[in-house]
Amino acid sequence: MKKKLLAGLLASVMTISLAACGNGAAGSTSDEATSTDETATEEASTDEAKAEEASDETTAEASADATHIYVLTAPEDHGWTGSVATFAKEKVAEVNGEGKYTAEVITCEDAAYQITQIEDIIAKGEKNISVVVQPIDDTVQSAIQELVDAGIPYVAFDRIIEGVASSAVSNVKGDNEGIGAGSAAYFVSLGMQPGEKVYVYEGDTSSVTTLRDQGFTEYLLGEIEFDGEKIADDAKWTQEQIDENITYSGAMNWSRSDTKAAFETLMGDSSNTDIKWFYAEDDELAMGILEALKGGGIDDSAKEAFLGNKPVITGCGGLDELYGVLRGEDYTDITSQLGGIMSVTYSPSMIQTAIQDMVDYLDGKEVTQDHVIECQNVTSDNVADFVGFN
Repeated sequence: MKKKLLAGLLASVMTISLAACGNGAAGSTSDEATSTDETATEEASTDEAKAEEASDETTAEASADATHIYVLTAPEDHGWTGSVATFAKEKVAEVNGEGKYTAEVITCEDAAYQITQIEDIIAKGEKNISVVVQPIDDTVQSAIQELVDAGIPYVAFDRIIEGVASSAVSNVKGDNEGIGAGSAAYFVSLGMQPGEKVYVYEGDTSSVTTLRDQGFTEYLLGEIEFDGEKIADDAKWTQEQIDENITYSGAMNWSRSDTKAAFETLMGDSSNTDIKWFYAEDDELAMGILEALKGGGIDDSAKEAFLGNKPVITGCGGLDELYGVLRGEDYTDITSQLGGIMSVTYSPSMIQTAIQDMVDYLDGKEVTQDHVIECQNVTSDNVADFVGFN
C-alpha cells in the first residue's frame, strides 16, 4: 500500500511540474519517470497519512488553477426565468463536484445590474475565466462586447443578441420558431382553415417573440415544417390571409395577470367571442386566459358564446401548473368546453446545456455555435412523458 501511494504521489508532483513548465509532451520525460519510480520503490518509508495529506494539497493546488465559470441568470423567484436559476445552480453543483472546473451562479434582477456584474468580472483581471449569460435584455450587448474584447469566452442562453452572436462559443436556445410552428400545426390538426381568425398573445418585444410570431406564420405559408412535416397544400395560407386575420396583442410582459386583464377586455366586445384560435406564447399567458374564463371578469353571455365555439388554446414553456390542466387535475369545467389545449416544450433546464457547452469548450471539444434545442407538443395524450417546472 505504501509503495503504491508514494509512487502515485511522486507521479502527481511530476505532472504539476510539467504543467508549470508549459505544454511539453509527456513522452519526453518517460526515462525520468521510470528512474523516479525505481527510487520510490527502494525508499518507500512515508506512511499512509502523510501520503494522503500531500495528495490533498496537490488537488487543492490544481483546483486553484482551474478555469472558473461565471453563470449569470435572471432572479430565482418564480416562473420560467426563476426556474432557469434553479437548474443553473443544480448544474453548477455538478461542475464543482467533478473538480475539473469551478463555477458559480450570479442572479441579476435587471439589465443594469447584469451589466455591472459583467463589468466587475472583467475588471478583476482574473485569468482562466469564462461566462455563461442569459441576457436580461438587448441592452446587455455592450457588456458582452466587453467580454469579447477582453478575450473571455462566453456562451449565450435563451435571449440571443444578434449583434454579438457570432462571437459566442455557443448560442443555446429553444426552438422559438418551432414553438410558433408547433402551435400552428396543432391548430391545423384540429381543423383550422385558411383565413380563420387567430389571436396571438405575445410575450415581449424581443427576438424571442419575433421568432415565435415568425414560426407560426411561416408554417402556415408552407415555408417551414414541424415534427418533420410541412402543412398540406390545401391547408396553406396566403400572406394576405395572414395579414388580415391574425391579430397580435402586443407585449404582455410574460405576465399572467396582464393577459387575464387583456383577455377580459377582448371579450368585452361581443364581436370577438367568435375567435376560435388562441396562440399564447408562454404557459403563463395561457393560464391568464384560463383564469379569465374561470373568473367573474367576463359577462356570462360573452363567456357562453365564446366557449360555445369550442375554442383552442396553446401555450409553451413547460409550466407544471398547465401540465396539471392537461393531466385533468384542474380547470376541468373549462377544458371540457374547449376544442383543445396544449403546450409546446421550452424547458428552463436548457441552461444546463449552455453550461455543458462551456465545459465541453474548455475540454477542447467541438461545440455547435448555433445550438437550437428542438421542441415538442405536449397534450393530454402525452403529458405523462414530460416533467414541468413550478
